[in-house]
Amino acid sequence: MSDAPSGPRTGDALLDLRIRAATGADSGTVLAFWRTAAEGTSISDDREGVERLVARDPEALLLAELGGELVGTVIAGFDGWRCHLYRLAVHPGHRRRGIASALLAAAQERFVRLGGRRADAMVLTGNETAHRAWRAAGYGPQEQWRRWVKPLTG
Repeated sequence: MSDAPSGPRTGDALLDLRIRAATGADSGTVLAFWRTAAEGTSISDDREGVERLVARDPEALLLAELGGELVGTVIAGFDGWRCHLYRLAVHPGHRRRGIASALLAAAQERFVRLGGRRADAMVLTGNETAHRAWRAAGYGPQEQWRRWVKPLTG
């Protein structure tokens, strides 16, 4: 992952797009951004959750910034076995400009660097906008699997 701006794009130029890893100091900004740009909520959507993620894996939460403004996020988690993508979100006013593609490219570069072989993404069943974006990025549903969850708090 590079802290430098991504390369030039045609059309809606993203010459100033910068992809960087989040720090603990970004947690409040990220949480506010997710309330605007992300679909659904998570049990970990609090300052403690974001700070814990960044402390445990400092390169997992990737931020896309344009002119210093947060316009996109993705969590690119690698547990040593599998590569997982969560919270791919782009600000509604900046969608369809290549930001999600740039975030996924940075995430995939990270996974390859760490020895990952395949990435999976958590995508809400009813989020058709996300389905189109993930398909365009080369991902597809794996219908034989179902996510099972159990909250670990009271």
